[in-house]
Amino acid sequence: MAAAGAPWSWMVHALIAALILGAKDPVLGNDVASCDDPSAFGPSGSTPDLRPGATEDTRADESSSRIVNGTDCERNSQPWQAALLVRFNKLYCGAVLVDPQWLLTAAHCRKQFFRVRLGHHSLSPMYESGQQLLKGIKSIPHPGYSHPGHSNDLMLIKLNKRIRETPYVRPINIASRCPSAGTSCLVSGWGTTSSPQVTFPKALQCLNITVLSDDQCKKAYPNQIDNTMFCAGDQAGRDSCQGDSGGPVVCNGSLQGLVSWGDFPCAQPNRPGVYTNLCRFTKWIQDTIKCNS
Repeated sequence: MAAAGAPWSWMVHALIAALILGAKDPVLGNDVASCDDPSAFGPSGSTPDLRPGATEDTRADESSSRIVNGTDCERNSQPWQAALLVRFNKLYCGAVLVDPQWLLTAAHCRKQFFRVRLGHHSLSPMYESGQQLLKGIKSIPHPGYSHPGHSNDLMLIKLNKRIRETPYVRPINIASRCPSAGTSCLVSGWGTTSSPQVTFPKALQCLNITVLSDDQCKKAYPNQIDNTMFCAGDQAGRDSCQGDSGGPVVCNGSLQGLVSWGDFPCAQPNRPGVYTNLCRFTKWIQDTIKCNS
């Protein structure tokens, strides 16, 4: 996990990487409506026209950047952590197992072709005991997702089959309550461990972060924050970064958020990471899974 910087910069790097990588041995993730009227399941209230500042950026990148100043996660401590892969085991985003056949990730991680790897600790494509490799067969972004504002930045992915629940792979429950300022949470991912330079971690990285108040969040990013987001971070240069997008933020044992966006370079003082506020979407998630099972 890393620090923060100009948002448009991340997107340029991601687009360049995508052009270079191409997509081989693909699996098609079909873009479908969640139900007959998917818009009926979003959070209530209108979505403002958010205008990101010059340095805002998503945290997805085919170059596989990571958490900045985190530490290696204890092996098998995040059994819900998934990796979304393009080409031949090339990481481009994180994801979270929330049901035996469903993942959550960021809507800005949307792609046509991907594989899913679960139960894997290292970034290496080498086989690990306990890993499960599956295919994404259906991608359902939230119908209210807006770019570049990043409101409603979440997407459900249906797997080609149910996972085998083991100590290495199991779902996590989604928090029903919104996070309170001061809550300690854990974010994980294989994203870059330095920024703006890219340094690859050998293992899944974990980082403790603290939820900030709405006022602190809005002060850091004026006119860019709505109730589908929350901010978390600290003053010690620790942050999620490129490649961590769609990964889990776990608070008090429940899935509270997804890595969404932030400044580039990552981990700058007073420029915290911004996360999708999943407590606003529990009904949409439940209804969408039910409609597509």
